[in-house]
Amino acid sequence: MLLILFTTAIACSSMRVADEALETSPLVPPTSFPTIIDASPTIDLAQPAPTTTPVASKPQLSKFSLWVDGPHLRGANIYQRRVYPELDGPEFMGSGPVGPPITQQDFDRLAASGANYVNLSHPGLFSEQPPFELDKAIQENLDILLEMAAQADLFTVISFRTGPGRSEFTFFFGSHGEWFTPDYYNDTVWKDEAAQQAWVEMWKYTAKRYRDSAIVVGYDLMVEPNSNDVWFDEWDPEAFYASLSGSSYDWNQLALRIQQAIRQVDEYTPVLVGANGYSNIDWLPYLATSSDPRTVYTTHLYNPHEYTHQQPGTTGLIYPGRFDADYDRQIDRVDRTWLENMFKPLDEFLQQRQAPGAANELGVARWAPGAALFLDDLLGLLETRKINYALWEWGPAWLQPFEVEQDFTFTLGPDANNHAPTPNELWQVVQQYWRLNSLRPSGVEIIK
Repeated sequence: MLLILFTTAIACSSMRVADEALETSPLVPPTSFPTIIDASPTIDLAQPAPTTTPVASKPQLSKFSLWVDGPHLRGANIYQRRVYPELDGPEFMGSGPVGPPITQQDFDRLAASGANYVNLSHPGLFSEQPPFELDKAIQENLDILLEMAAQADLFTVISFRTGPGRSEFTFFFGSHGEWFTPDYYNDTVWKDEAAQQAWVEMWKYTAKRYRDSAIVVGYDLMVEPNSNDVWFDEWDPEAFYASLSGSSYDWNQLALRIQQAIRQVDEYTPVLVGANGYSNIDWLPYLATSSDPRTVYTTHLYNPHEYTHQQPGTTGLIYPGRFDADYDRQIDRVDRTWLENMFKPLDEFLQQRQAPGAANELGVARWAPGAALFLDDLLGLLETRKINYALWEWGPAWLQPFEVEQDFTFTLGPDANNHAPTPNELWQVVQQYWRLNSLRPSGVEIIK
């Protein structure tokens, strides 16, 4: 069995980018989930003690075992998007093709704070417009990020926000006017078969390129699929699938095609897939089940949205507290019990499919009243479910002078006018859980 040793940098010359297709090997589902191997040396009391102290071997772990019976991975998202010079100006997002700029110090600070996992929320490697070709500048940026994550000793998931037929502005749907005009929207991936096939090819190329990296422990196929919103303004998953199941708007059929293509070139790296509806937990029961035994089903936890995304100075949205938490015009008691009930779709889904889950985005506005207790309860419930998670978000030092993109930057404290790291209760909660991490890429051998 080939051992993939952790290296502190990913040498681009070692990445296999040959264009020839590889034959698909049959996947045999495991009879049970792998567990972390205890690598402690066994001592035979009948033998004399050794004269030299033995060196304990590193634990041997598969990438998939990191997602099972955890949490083993606790960390944060680092977010980058394509730069639009005509909108962003010469300085706001940096001078490169992707911004904001991320430095080695940003990764090092994340690792030093206790995180062992970074979810790279990043543009896809293929262009958004036809003919949907490899964008070498975007690829080079991702290579550099992975090198820095390796230097910081962080496990990494590659998550593609955008790609063929999908632009960054899908995440700002309905908010055009002040910053951008409607022509920047591009959601044709949900109607254009050529764009969907390009997503399939993009991920096949990506998996072939990064499959041998010991720090890349997951591929997140699409950040927050949202055909229900951008084309139909439909928020009832049952109604959506009653009329659109199997159509091009159905994320399920595209996700399965992407996963099959990945497995043609990479049998072992886990595939992370969330549901339509921006990966909301309520849409998870409608996510198609893959036969791939190394699938991790994900959700983004921002419920109740009115609370987690509130603006500074909002009144009445307090945790724990009483407010309409699910848009049914009924007042709810929102507390730990409410959060426990929120997890029911995830609990039932994972139990039925006997598969691991992950929350690779979650967070709360740093000024929300009771935010520290809310996050403590939320992370505690993930811990009891043995689920890995990544908070939104780890803000780079670059953005501090611009005082933007910091609503969820938990290091800054509850004062909306503060834009520099400062001790605060929310940050203390995060560090409390990150201190539970015990695994680092340098401390394990990744096996297939």
